[in-house]
Amino acid sequence: MKKPVIAIVGPTAVGKTSVGIEVAKHFSGEIINGDAFQVYRGLDIGTAKVTPEEKEGIPHHLIDILEPTDIYSAARFRQDAHRKMKEIEARGNQPIIVGGTGMYIKGLTADWSFSGVARNESLRDRLEARATEEEGEIRLHDELRSLDQDAAERIHPHNVRKVVRALELLYADKHPPAPVQSENPSDKSHQVTIIGLTMERDLLYERIEARVDKMIAEGLLSEVRALYDAGIRYTQSMKGIGYKELVAYLNGDDSWPEAIAQLKKNSRRFAKRQLTWFRNKEQVTWFEVDEDANQHLPEKITAHLAGKLTHMSNGY
Repeated sequence: MKKPVIAIVGPTAVGKTSVGIEVAKHFSGEIINGDAFQVYRGLDIGTAKVTPEEKEGIPHHLIDILEPTDIYSAARFRQDAHRKMKEIEARGNQPIIVGGTGMYIKGLTADWSFSGVARNESLRDRLEARATEEEGEIRLHDELRSLDQDAAERIHPHNVRKVVRALELLYADKHPPAPVQSENPSDKSHQVTIIGLTMERDLLYERIEARVDKMIAEGLLSEVRALYDAGIRYTQSMKGIGYKELVAYLNGDDSWPEAIAQLKKNSRRFAKRQLTWFRNKEQVTWFEVDEDANQHLPEKITAHLAGKLTHMSNGY
């Protein structure tokens, strides 16, 4: 029997990494990265990538698996994550997804099968990559509306999978999209229990700004400059927050204070969008992160998960 999968989600800077490691210690777990940008080699500081010391001996997967010139998508993540889950289960360990990319988690909790028209994998990957950018979902839906207003009226802007499929058909097959099947949760190959971390907004924003300051002090500009000087400037990887703002600075489009202010602003907006996504799209059990009582949070989460995993394993 497949093990139920644990997913730990939440906004940037809320503390997913440390909680994930504590949960992994308790359940003999291995962590699968669920962040769209930590898959890239060389993007370390700006993605707050877990360090060897922070891992505390817990195996981590799907980190540093791609060059920064590569494209990655929710479809590829789904394939890679399921492969890793099987490997982890074969070792008798607990798979744990940790990350804040909503499309990746959604890909694990529903079957994304559509009409029988052949797929264009390369085009789909590019469209899905664009959806992960800032305001990417809205821009893709606007693009669909410009090409097929009827399809845009039928498909909600935040139903990224259907928007991407409609655009894929329009661009690749040169005809209006066929009706798209609904996501079918009954076809999930793994049960997933999702733990969400949240925090009082002002405190979260303080942590975000402190994290940006820490990244700058640790050498984020040098990291981005090395990629920039290697000709890596406008790839999917460089559209992540922390990279695109400093590329604008290196291009001479923004001053240094402007770039830092924009980075902090974009990080706050991203955190808000992450919370909105998970609250609207997923069945999440939320835990409030309080810095004054944080030492008890992993205990509360593991106690909840122990009962939940037993319940799910028994088929309820």
